[in-house]
Amino acid sequence: MDNDQAEQRRVRDPWYQLLLVLVVLMPLAILFLLPAGGLYSGAIWFWMFLMLCFWLLFAMLGMPGEGTQDIKPQPRMLQEPEQPPVVREVMDVRVATEQPEGVQVFRGNLRESAVGVYDKLKRALPGGTVPMVQEDEELGASILLVPKPVEQATMERPVHPWLHWLLFALTMLTTTWAGAAHQGVNLLQEPSRFTLGLPYSIGLMAILGIHELGHYFTARRYGIRVTPPYFIPVPFALGTFGAFIQMRSPTENRRVLFDVAVAGPLAGLVVAIPALFIGLKTSTVVTGNVDTLAQMGGTSVGSSVLFALVSKLSLGDALQYGHVLRLSPLAFAGWLGLFVTALNLLPIGQLDGGHIAHALFGRRVGDTIGTVAMWSLLLLAIFVWPGLTLWAVIVFFLAGRTIPPLNDLTPLTPSRRWLGYAAFVLLGLILAPLPHSLWQSAGIHCPYM
Repeated sequence: MDNDQAEQRRVRDPWYQLLLVLVVLMPLAILFLLPAGGLYSGAIWFWMFLMLCFWLLFAMLGMPGEGTQDIKPQPRMLQEPEQPPVVREVMDVRVATEQPEGVQVFRGNLRESAVGVYDKLKRALPGGTVPMVQEDEELGASILLVPKPVEQATMERPVHPWLHWLLFALTMLTTTWAGAAHQGVNLLQEPSRFTLGLPYSIGLMAILGIHELGHYFTARRYGIRVTPPYFIPVPFALGTFGAFIQMRSPTENRRVLFDVAVAGPLAGLVVAIPALFIGLKTSTVVTGNVDTLAQMGGTSVGSSVLFALVSKLSLGDALQYGHVLRLSPLAFAGWLGLFVTALNLLPIGQLDGGHIAHALFGRRVGDTIGTVAMWSLLLLAIFVWPGLTLWAVIVFFLAGRTIPPLNDLTPLTPSRRWLGYAAFVLLGLILAPLPHSLWQSAGIHCPYM
């Protein structure tokens, strides 16, 4: 079991998961980097490289079916004298077992509210045991008594500030390079023109940083051990794959899980919307023939309800003459901030939206919503917008499943529930295009009428 636990910890490590994503994306990156016709001239090398990637995947994940022959130790039944008195006090125990790793599981109906049960368990149990109150589809509820994890020393390993600052500095460099590249300037050849990339870099880094700091300070408020943000620099495309923080202790209940999850997107939008509003002032409204949007780097105002609203507030009557915008660097950073916020609000796994859905609807319903959302994202990437493919792959490999709070039965307060519904309405406003029937009434030039 120790080897299995070590393997599970390794797979859950964010750096391991990031490496896994990079291995998956390497063939795609090679395809993009090959010149026209390069795949045919270098087909042997490409397929050899593809086989190497598959070998790396098998080495990292294990061959299919590997380990299925192992005989797992079975849990043993706990007789009534072995069951802690406090558990029998708060629960009508129907089934009691002890797992081979020492976790005791009690299933049945609670005799009082989940909040009261959890508080009693915390007070009565010794300090070396962590109580969990979870949903049980068959018997109503389950109480888990988990020994302090052996890996606690790993969870509490010290933070290295230099690493966070190094990643921040590298991401500033790569986003500055990307911002200049979007304007046709190669900073490797013209480094003195780096200021061209700063509006995009500073805007995007501010959005990502404030988003993660929203999570960070909310988690610290509840006493959760959490790392500062890790920024992910990439030397191509947007210049970064975003940022993340690591939570090194579980949330206590659904309310804490919800507060930590929703704080990031709301904090990020506080920067993204003003950045977009200000950046649009220096963007160009394109008039005339706009059939080749991809070639001219334009963005349709009607591609998003929220984007259309911010554009109308910023540009006013200018949108009567054209619906395509050539975004300035700062506006592009703001638009990207909306897109990143929407991705984070998807109700999938460990994304912010996945945590919000879990807190709103519970683990079972939240997991079902996450599965539907994940496959919807993949299908959209395949059949509607190929630009989503990269992000769909990243979400597929990194999102995983939500980690339940210790008390997973206490529902949210009404105000939190309404805020959660509002967060998903916001997701819809970012992703849904503006209906054509509303374009002219909003004072936006509509080419479809």
